[in-house]
Amino acid sequence: MPVKCPLPLSPDFGNTEAYVESLLSFVTSSELFQTLCGGVHILDFLTKKPDLYSTILPEEWSVWFQSHDVPAILDLLMREDDNLLQSLKNSTNSLSEENQSTWRNGPCPPTSLLEYIQAIRRHALNRDYRSLDASAAPSSAGTGPLPRHVAVGMKPKKIHEVEHFVRYINGLTADIDTTDRHNITHIVDFGSGQNYLGRALASPPYNKQVIALESKQLNIRGAKNMDITARLAEKEKIMRNKKQYRMGSRSPNHDPNTSQPGNLPLDSSSQEPVNGSTHGSVNQANPDESRGRIQYIESFIQNGDLSTVVQEIKCAHNNHDGIIESDPQLMVISLHSCGNLLHHGLRSVILNPSVRVVAMVGCCYNLVTERLGPPTYKLPSLRSPNLRLDATSSRCDPHGFPMSERLTRYQHQHGQGIRLNITARMMAVQAPENWTATECESFFTRHFYRALLQRILLDRGIVEKPTQDGDGDGGSPALTIGSLRKACYSSFTAYVREAITKLADDQERGSEIRRRMEGLSDKDISRYEDNFKEKKKELSVVWSLMAFSANVVESSIVVDRWLYLKEQAEVRDCWVEAVFDYKQSPRNLVVVGIKK
Repeated sequence: MPVKCPLPLSPDFGNTEAYVESLLSFVTSSELFQTLCGGVHILDFLTKKPDLYSTILPEEWSVWFQSHDVPAILDLLMREDDNLLQSLKNSTNSLSEENQSTWRNGPCPPTSLLEYIQAIRRHALNRDYRSLDASAAPSSAGTGPLPRHVAVGMKPKKIHEVEHFVRYINGLTADIDTTDRHNITHIVDFGSGQNYLGRALASPPYNKQVIALESKQLNIRGAKNMDITARLAEKEKIMRNKKQYRMGSRSPNHDPNTSQPGNLPLDSSSQEPVNGSTHGSVNQANPDESRGRIQYIESFIQNGDLSTVVQEIKCAHNNHDGIIESDPQLMVISLHSCGNLLHHGLRSVILNPSVRVVAMVGCCYNLVTERLGPPTYKLPSLRSPNLRLDATSSRCDPHGFPMSERLTRYQHQHGQGIRLNITARMMAVQAPENWTATECESFFTRHFYRALLQRILLDRGIVEKPTQDGDGDGGSPALTIGSLRKACYSSFTAYVREAITKLADDQERGSEIRRRMEGLSDKDISRYEDNFKEKKKELSVVWSLMAFSANVVESSIVVDRWLYLKEQAEVRDCWVEAVFDYKQSPRNLVVVGIKK
């Protein structure tokens, strides 16, 4: 099932080595990219002098952006055809004014802007989804949409993800069983949550033996209840003495440990297989291995060592002499592993002899920790001093980014190692190609309100004035407002009033904030909005450029994970490919590794 090219590259690159080298060179040499991805923050947009907009962008960009609205700019960044961009570039470079064309009834974009757009697109991994058909995976023939009783609790996005990923996993295991000698016996789901993925894999027609690893007991209990609805477990029939029960006491024959659903069959004489459910241990193996089964293990995953989990898995294989015990052959999977969880999953194929394959889809890059310490060189940054930024960059977590030695030891003009701070990683979870006009207006308004509130807080002496070059002693802790009610965004005045109320409840600085905000009238708030309303478009343009550029941040993280597998002597084959439709689920890249 390996793809022709291990990475979904742009056609501009003939092989993965050329792409990786170009990617690392761009990430470490483009000052504009480094500024947009981690070097600026929206909170500083209206508080710095000179302002961020004129500081960040080339003057010719700023002038051109005035000629077009934000939706048109977004189209240029992400939707216009590559051939059109090249045609516009050629036209712009033409010495003859007669040969210079226009774009959407306005001037052509500057050549430098077109070159930057082309560079981002070229270095971003291809996210186009190639649907899996029966010819690609014979065992997938006959599989269709999830039955309603299996899809219980899923929203449309989750149904799309689970339908496609179980089909992909099923085809992958079939291919491995055919071409290799691994013979996968169990599928281990890292961070199973409500176990939507595992439940679909254990159900017909897949009938996989699933080990669900989850750290929260509440999720395990909820998953077991849904297993009953999915017909993978039967609800326990509890016999009670009604008189004693009504008096508030339990029957002496009732064992409280059996009150969880899915532990016992409804009828002890029933031959129907029942879903296994375990809390720290595994139930007896299902003698009918033709039926799927789920075993739950409550485990907080802190690294890739699964030795304790493997010990709990009782794997029985039938042979001519009867049932014998043997070591399990595991495939580790995960659907949207948060933060370092995917790193632990990839390392499991190296640390555990029983793990033969990994296939994991990551997400929540903002939760990934940083392996390297703060840079000894000065990165392009217009950020104000920020304690959180300093803390995350100084953590030096061996489980964090980057995983591969290639990125860790990469030599560039500023020093050694690839670093992506938390702001860059947070932008990498955006999906700008999926933004609608309504969504854009909504979150551009939210960002503008927050940036303008920061200006009010600065003028009132609640936050410190940012330094011109970003240097400082760390500053005061950032004020976190968090989420507010939707009604608070109906006007800037409503937003400010609700935000101040929330900030005033802070135990440490609430009284100071309340005192300094006294006397702020609705007219004062409206005056701020009137004075800075022209800045909303500028903020929207910068935010769009940040989100667009962050496609390369995500690609760098995914490539690092692929390189880690490629560097391991134990790994025979590894690749990355899209497994979902980007419009349905933008975190759609799976990292696959197969052991020799």
